[in-house]
Amino acid sequence: MKQIPGFKLEADGGERLHFSDAEFIVKVSADSTGGAFTVIEEFDPLDTPLHVHKNEDELWYALEGEHIIRVGDEEFQIGPGEFAFGPRGVPHSQRRVVPRTGRFLVLFSPAGFERFFRELAEAESAGASMPEVYVRVSEKYGITWL
Repeated sequence: MKQIPGFKLEADGGERLHFSDAEFIVKVSADSTGGAFTVIEEFDPLDTPLHVHKNEDELWYALEGEHIIRVGDEEFQIGPGEFAFGPRGVPHSQRRVVPRTGRFLVLFSPAGFERFFRELAEAESAGASMPEVYVRVSEKYGITWL
């Protein structure tokens, strides 16, 4: 892997994306890390149904609120300062104890999954039929919904 320089991102920095009435901020992208990892901050995150990533490991770090992360056959309740990990190829889901509340960071490795979020935000902004977009974009980024 190519050596990349150190960097800093201010607290309010990052690329802001909106879809499904939620806000996502790409804090660290593939371009910033030479493809090593992506970090996305999610506000009032959506509950995400059971699915599998073909390409990425995923780590959730709770900043606010209580979250339930299912990984395989286990469920983990995480609150501020706690995290859960889901390896690629293992079915996982996430939900809030109190719907549409909370905030967390998600780390994807390797990087590039920010493109999934970006494509969904751009499609919704353009008025696309979102069920069709979810199918197409999920297939493109190796996501299988269960």
